[in-house]
Amino acid sequence: MAQIRTITRSGTRFYFDPDKPDLKVPGVTSIISMLPKPFLAFWNAKMVAELAVDSLPFVQQMAERDRAGAVDYLKGAARRYTKARADLGSDAHDLFERLIRGEHVGRVHPDLEPYRKHFHEFLEAVNPELVRAEDIAWSDQHGYAGSFDAILNVWLDENGKPTPDRSGERHTVITDWKTSKATYPDVALQMSAYAHADRIIGPDGTSEPMPDFDGACVLHITDETWEFKPVRIDSADVFATFLRLREVFTWDREVSKTVLGRAIAKAAGQLVTGTQRRAK
Repeated sequence: MAQIRTITRSGTRFYFDPDKPDLKVPGVTSIISMLPKPFLAFWNAKMVAELAVDSLPFVQQMAERDRAGAVDYLKGAARRYTKARADLGSDAHDLFERLIRGEHVGRVHPDLEPYRKHFHEFLEAVNPELVRAEDIAWSDQHGYAGSFDAILNVWLDENGKPTPDRSGERHTVITDWKTSKATYPDVALQMSAYAHADRIIGPDGTSEPMPDFDGACVLHITDETWEFKPVRIDSADVFATFLRLREVFTWDREVSKTVLGRAIAKAAGQLVTGTQRRAK
């Protein structure tokens, strides 16, 4: 079996079916990016303003030598912050996968040490059983795919609290690790998309049906604390919203490029007089 491969085009990740190399589908996170996020404009402006104020003498000196460079430096504030956070998140996800698989992890970078400590606390407090990790959820019916963090078995008491001795009732949950400042509602769309996919594709390209889930959870870990939260993934409400975003994605990336035809009439252009022609 061929391994699954991905490409990124214009910020969108596409996954290729290992059995049908010509078939590609968009990634779950790219589809969710169709959600309107007006707060990002304010946040981006705030990042630029704070950088300008905090480094005013430096920016002034830069602007005197290279105005365009100073503008690029300021407008890249949010991008640089986002990349730094994404790099830390990737390293943390790699660490979490090693730990959930039972691998011994020795010393880590000081920036990752709080995340290692908190993940160990999670393992002790919940004592989950790993079913799958870092595989691809693929929807043949709706045409999307995405890499999920983990499928776990957790044992809960009648109040929905973990029983680390596994004396409670077993629940199979699709699980996501988050290292952002907070957890946001769109994680429900992400988890619902994974849970309602048709199959799982492993690293070697082999497929098996997606299991039935009792629910979903998100493990939110920061350098200061951690918490394990249930997430709604019901089809009538949450998954239905994701599917509408899937339609918006098709509109944005495909249909919108076909709806405007060439002009069938237009302005004739500005009159050029004989005097103007002779003057050239």
